[in-house]
Amino acid sequence: MDAHAAAPPRWGAWADARGRVDFGLWAPDAQRVELLLGDGSAHAMRPTGDGYHALALDCSAGTRYRYRIDGGEPMPDPASRWQPDDVHGASAVLPADGHRWRNAGWQGRPWAEAVIYELHVGACGGYAGVSAQLPQLAAMGITAIELMPLAEFPGRRNWGYDGVMPYAPESAYGHPDQLKALVDQAHGLGLMVLLDVVYNHFGPDGNYLGRCAPQFFRHDVPTPWGAAIDFRRPQVREFFLANARMWLHEYRFDGLRLDAVHAIVPASFLDVLREDIRSALPPRRHVHLVLENEHNQASLLQRGYTAQWNDDYHNALHVLLTGEREGYYAAFADDPAGHLARVLAEGFAFQGQADHAGRRRGEPSAALPPDRFVVFAQNHDQVGNRALGERLAVLVSPARLRAALALTALVPMIPLFFMGEPWGARAPFLFFTDLAPPLDEAVREGRRREFAHFSAFADPARRAAIPDPNDEATFRASRCDIADAAAGDGARWREWFGTLLAMRREVLVPTLERARSCGAQVLAPAAVVATWRLDDGRRWQLAVNFGAAPVALPAFPGRIVYSENIAFDGTPSDGLELPPDGLLARLAEAGPA
Repeated sequence: MDAHAAAPPRWGAWADARGRVDFGLWAPDAQRVELLLGDGSAHAMRPTGDGYHALALDCSAGTRYRYRIDGGEPMPDPASRWQPDDVHGASAVLPADGHRWRNAGWQGRPWAEAVIYELHVGACGGYAGVSAQLPQLAAMGITAIELMPLAEFPGRRNWGYDGVMPYAPESAYGHPDQLKALVDQAHGLGLMVLLDVVYNHFGPDGNYLGRCAPQFFRHDVPTPWGAAIDFRRPQVREFFLANARMWLHEYRFDGLRLDAVHAIVPASFLDVLREDIRSALPPRRHVHLVLENEHNQASLLQRGYTAQWNDDYHNALHVLLTGEREGYYAAFADDPAGHLARVLAEGFAFQGQADHAGRRRGEPSAALPPDRFVVFAQNHDQVGNRALGERLAVLVSPARLRAALALTALVPMIPLFFMGEPWGARAPFLFFTDLAPPLDEAVREGRRREFAHFSAFADPARRAAIPDPNDEATFRASRCDIADAAAGDGARWREWFGTLLAMRREVLVPTLERARSCGAQVLAPAAVVATWRLDDGRRWQLAVNFGAAPVALPAFPGRIVYSENIAFDGTPSDGLELPPDGLLARLAEAGPA
């Protein structure tokens, strides 16, 4: 580990190998800050400037502690690295050497090799449950797993976006050292591990930052989650910079997915974060930084972020697959095939033009290489934000779903699959929480109000049937069992999925880094064709038809190498028709564009 990563930050409790622990808290208005240990002892902390208070003590692993500010009520550490008794319990000292790494020489994998599998740790059985799945995921051809957020949240179950202690891996899933063991095991199997982090807001229960440092937040910039985080302050920036360094260096994650960065103000913090991370990395290590960004800011990708989740791809594809036009699908309902064609050719569908509501968003993205975009037919948001959490497997026919997943796997962008997709899982993924009163009722009713403007839920009785997020049965229904991939339809889907990823490995992965679009066109209201020049000079073409009638394909001087729902004899064919729910992949040898 490099010296930058090893230096203890000024937030939290950091143990060295000898059992000495450096405690640090930012409490700029405090006259007196005390460290309260589990043995009942109280220790005055020393002001160190810029509002920080610090103390170094000899403490054993697991020592419980709290802070007391100016004689007030004791509180846990907002930068706790281990929170075994939930968000309102005492914090605990995490030892520096709790896990001995077996794959210490792992340097990661190039981004071009990424095939991402997004999963919810709780729905997969905690850290131990995910670890048990890793060999099977690697055997399918997955090369990276992406964990939904792990920051300690209130209760025993949550999507993770209500986290309030970003340094503490969720204790309901297991010990922090089990998380390290999971990452270590993944590396031994050749799997990258990415982590979804939430730096734009905190959850509604258990956030103690306002008590120790009201200046952490600003009330002149509202967000959907309350007062904005004040990224103008260096102490606030360091809270998140040190957190990112912890995940990448101590836990050895291979990258971070940054949630909803459009809510981070000022956006210049994103450049600070990227530069801080890059400056702390050894030269040969692969670390990938992926954005979720409603603003489609191509400039952030041009300045060094690895990629962005491409919601435009999903939204256009979903309208073509289902015909749904409400909610965020309304912006794509006018011309879904046109939007999808632009995504395939240029990256974003919205590059500065106005949507159906007159809002302009996005920046020109055609100059970016295709691998700057992460594409998906489903993810946690697009399934779980549905009132009933339905997957595409229950919304469309198997043939249509196979065509959509084949397009996602074979496009020269970076594919992401949601847990269970490789074996055609049909269980819902619902929104679930474990909040105490009165928050439980507020979330329950808020979720039902959210769907009141959808035609399917205009009837109050229908809204009342939306699953209660706080009911444990809602969580249980959302669990995903990889055992379903071992037999019957699950095994057949898994075998089919493996052929898709084998084709991707053979044709795209070795030639992806300098691949460039040759354009895309709409063939019919629900059919598109797109072509790319790979970096070995060959051309790769995908054509898909989600319409009700066959469409004629343009001539292409290559051979068919993959198809869905089409019988062919393997020879080049001009004048070929693409049937409903049909997909073709064609490959042409090097030649003029």
